[in-house]
Amino acid sequence: MDPAVIGARLASSAVAPLVKKLFVQEGPGAGLVDRPVRISSLVSFRGEKRTLTDKDLRKLAAELVERAMAGAGPGERPIPADEAEPLTDALARSLHSLGDLTMDDVQAVRFGHRVLAKDLHYKAELPDAQLSLNASRLYRNLLDTACLHILHFFTQRSTFVARTLVEQSGQLTELITKIDILIERLPSQSAQDAAFERRYADYTAKKHDTLTIVGIDLSHSEATWPLDAAYLSLEAVSQDEPSPGLDGAPLTALPADRALSGHERVLLRGVAGSGKTTLVQWLAVSAARQEPPRGLEQLIGRVPFVLPLRTIARQDALPSPARFLAAVHNPLDAAQPTGWADRVLTAGRGLLLIDGIDEIPERDRERTRAWLADLLLAYPGNLWLVTSRPSAVADDWLAAQDFSEFALSPMSRDDMAAFIDRWHEAARQTCRTDDERAALDAYQSALHTAVRTKQDLSRLATNPLMCGLICALHRARRGYLPPGRKALYDAALSMLLTRRDTERHIYAPGDIQLEEEPQIQLLQRLAYYLIRNGEAELDRDRAERIVAEALPSVPAVRELGDAPGILSHLLLRSGLLREPSAGTVEFVHRTFQDYLGAKAAVEAWDVGLLVKNAHDSQWEDVLRMAVAHARPRERAELLGKLLELARKNSQSSLRLFLLAMACLDHAPDLDPEIREEVTRHAMEFIPPLDVRRARELATVGPLVLELLPPPGDLTDQQAECCVVTASRIPVDAAIPYLARFADHPAIAVRAQLASSWGRFDTERYFTEVILRLDREDLYFVAESMEHLRLLQETGPRPDLILRGDFTEDDLRDHLRGEEVTRLRLERNDVVADLGAISYLTHLDTLYLNGCPEARDLTPLSELPLRTLVYDLPRVMPFPGGLDKLGTLDQLKITFGEYPLSFCFPPEITWLDLRVLGETIDTAWLAAACPRLRHLNLVFTYGSAEPIDLSPLAVLPDLETVTVNVPVANPDALPGVAVNNEVDENRMSTGRRTH
Repeated sequence: MDPAVIGARLASSAVAPLVKKLFVQEGPGAGLVDRPVRISSLVSFRGEKRTLTDKDLRKLAAELVERAMAGAGPGERPIPADEAEPLTDALARSLHSLGDLTMDDVQAVRFGHRVLAKDLHYKAELPDAQLSLNASRLYRNLLDTACLHILHFFTQRSTFVARTLVEQSGQLTELITKIDILIERLPSQSAQDAAFERRYADYTAKKHDTLTIVGIDLSHSEATWPLDAAYLSLEAVSQDEPSPGLDGAPLTALPADRALSGHERVLLRGVAGSGKTTLVQWLAVSAARQEPPRGLEQLIGRVPFVLPLRTIARQDALPSPARFLAAVHNPLDAAQPTGWADRVLTAGRGLLLIDGIDEIPERDRERTRAWLADLLLAYPGNLWLVTSRPSAVADDWLAAQDFSEFALSPMSRDDMAAFIDRWHEAARQTCRTDDERAALDAYQSALHTAVRTKQDLSRLATNPLMCGLICALHRARRGYLPPGRKALYDAALSMLLTRRDTERHIYAPGDIQLEEEPQIQLLQRLAYYLIRNGEAELDRDRAERIVAEALPSVPAVRELGDAPGILSHLLLRSGLLREPSAGTVEFVHRTFQDYLGAKAAVEAWDVGLLVKNAHDSQWEDVLRMAVAHARPRERAELLGKLLELARKNSQSSLRLFLLAMACLDHAPDLDPEIREEVTRHAMEFIPPLDVRRARELATVGPLVLELLPPPGDLTDQQAECCVVTASRIPVDAAIPYLARFADHPAIAVRAQLASSWGRFDTERYFTEVILRLDREDLYFVAESMEHLRLLQETGPRPDLILRGDFTEDDLRDHLRGEEVTRLRLERNDVVADLGAISYLTHLDTLYLNGCPEARDLTPLSELPLRTLVYDLPRVMPFPGGLDKLGTLDQLKITFGEYPLSFCFPPEITWLDLRVLGETIDTAWLAAACPRLRHLNLVFTYGSAEPIDLSPLAVLPDLETVTVNVPVANPDALPGVAVNNEVDENRMSTGRRTH
């Protein structure tokens, strides 16, 4: 094993006890010290009362070396046996130098463990030639690791001035935890594996660290844009929790890149252009760099495998792990050590990113699911993300494999604004003069205004692809945008195919110069071939044959060159084709492929083929765009045949009728009888019966708003579903409809209205909807300071959800202490000091969901809190100060694999534990919560064995126990209602995510 990594592999359980011996124990009164303490006064091997002799110190150093050597792989001794002795001497002398330091513990923590290690090395005055190169590297890593734990030891002493270093000590605790996780996740590796893994990570980070910015004319060296600069995290909503809770709090949307936080297996759905592939790139790069953003610590130690199905499913057999790299044409395939991928996945370290279920033919999806199921059985414990368009596979397609489902939300107005700013920032890099930059600034400002004020434009700009096209066209046409989706696509194709080159004088004498129409003729042939064959890419030689077959019917092209030359021109200059790997061709985005393929289908009038495939999600956008391309009589025939199919096919009737309804948006000129028939059939599914259908109905668009019924004749469930549909159509026309439900008595209806504010114009939605909502038991949601300001100015609002990075000053300055009784802080990465809300003297209920920095609950001890929900990020330590919340009655908390030494509040009667481990000590639980009345245990990853409930029999007030895994003795609690809701998918899975 590489000596450079062995020292870092020592777990805290091995190092901490040894480090503790280096220092004297604290005596009585030590906690009264209010200033930093000099390190030299703390060591146990100096002074008159020393407890550690020089000989003992050397033994301690020898034990550190021995434990480090034991962490090497079999037969992988990092240094010769005769070098262990001088290595031990060097380490002992360096640790002995602790007694010579003049710095105090506060300074040491502030400087960090590496500075402390360098200082000790310098003080030890070791001879340069004492150690070989490998032994020297191992010595430095052992010393670094020891110093990390020394500083952690300082921060745990009562004499440490914690109030001045809360942030630094928290970082050290987190780092210790992360290293322990990394050690558990990284088994002993050979030097060959470790070296290849570094090389693979470097390649992966560089390969996926760029994005193409649609519509920006970049030079060859600027052909891509850094992922960090261009990435915009959109929101995802869980599909496993269909509606708001009965407590008036809506379900929490979370950043899409956090979908894997707390979930080991995720199926992510999103429409074309919504950012699914970009998210895959982001996760791959974050894992490869081992620099996961806050909240994504589960990527620590992971090895990413990016597996686009459009590429790997074209092969005869889907790949085994040994062929993952070969299947995606990774040039490092031949360099990987034999069995490397198997070892990574067996250790549970893989991050498998399987992109594009919708991009493979329907006939291949079942074998893909079987392949995935086999991999899951063979390699439990890894992280899995599968992406798909919304309707490509059934809702429960991967339910048997225990996948959680999320759906990407449309871009909100804030998302659109952020995207427009980032796009123009990228475009600004291409400006050559101050005048160009000034013009771009004007376009940027004008586009912000247009998206806010023009309903049809804001409706189109709800995903990154369309928003990028709009930005590009707005600039290219000097502030003018064509109306409607088809006109927008036509203009985008014109911009990409001809105007870009001709206006910038790209062509040189002798170059192939193609007009727009001939290029479209060739491109739509390629697109239609891919659609008919259910593929997303094709071999280059096949593409050349398709071009060659088309040349006789496109005389304007035939005279300019042969098929290989014409195809090369399209790849180089069209802006629509690319080569993802040597010898393969694909469209830069599926949307362009579908648009051009639909044009070819209409020109060939393959109406039978279009209708025959209407049930296939791959053809949905093709059908919509075919209606847009068709002439009025053709539209009527196409929609008539689609309705006929829907009437005959009861199993797919909902989907087909909704597809026909969605097509009306692309048919400005249509036979009124056909339009009326489509609408009449769609009305059969209105109002929607459940939230899933409500979401499907929203995909039709604003046309649905005219069909949704008023609240008067609806049940509470129907009213909620109608509000879900309308709230997911973020156009101004939805606001008057939603406002009609503002005084609805059902809390679920009002919760949905409150949570939808961020999708609409802030002022108008506030005036017409939020202000009219009955405040009783309803959580109001603020996602910006503007939201919070408006809520507070029209208060009181006793129940609040603050979603996002509200700072401690925001909380101190803008919440009214006498008014707030229930507060939820969600997705907040900045709040650390909960003293910021300690003035909320009437606070009864507090939720901390996704607040990784809020680790000390002590400032809440004076509040009258009765209910606390603490959604604990799994790599964080258990929150401090929980036992000081003396008034707490109900607690819901994530229970990680922590020592059972912490205390619950003494008055807890209702406890809800989400258990990340595979067992829990119920005897300890009974002792920790002697007044418990209601207990709910949810084992996220299953239990290793049935849970023994008998120790809970000592609880005199226990009334109910609910547990989702098998119970060893369900009759052990007479008089207690035991609800054993066993989830078969969570039994003895042995799967873990840390």
